[in-house]
Amino acid sequence: MTDTLDRTQTTQDNAHSASAPGDAGARSSRRENAEHGFTASEQLIASLQRVHVDLIELHLQGKQAHWNVVGKNFRDLHLQLDEIVEDAREFSDTVAERLRALHAVPDGRSDTIAATTSLPNYPHGEIDTAETVDLITQRLEATVATMREVHDAVDDEDPTSADILHGIIERLEQLAWMVSAENRTPSA
Repeated sequence: MTDTLDRTQTTQDNAHSASAPGDAGARSSRRENAEHGFTASEQLIASLQRVHVDLIELHLQGKQAHWNVVGKNFRDLHLQLDEIVEDAREFSDTVAERLRALHAVPDGRSDTIAATTSLPNYPHGEIDTAETVDLITQRLEATVATMREVHDAVDDEDPTSADILHGIIERLEQLAWMVSAENRTPSA
């Protein structure tokens, strides 16, 4: 019985083997195809890396703001900043894992983040709540701008990655609206 199963499996594996391009007729198994299926272009990898970097920087700047915000409505903004930080951290992890799924290597090292982020530097020291609201809103919007800038090229090559960006954009725009509402006055 075992011999029959072994021959059946061998026959099935041979039926599903394929020649890999450039391998001069080399055979590959279903497992190899699954591990090396879709190959992302350098442009797609670079686009997702840009998003990854800005999300990590948003996380770091959000934490800096969280530690140093002072003034009216401190507690509410302090807690809201934690929410932004957690979302940015989770989103950066999602993008990094997508890069790994595409057989790319995400780079979240501090020197890479500092050298390549599109977000402006966050000021040092205590910052009042009104200014913190403006600064964080700008950083949320800048992070979204990076995603919108790369979106169409990402979508053309990999709709799955574009879907990930859609969800992140939706949430960051919601957070920007909620945070910026702190500094708005109702229109008459």
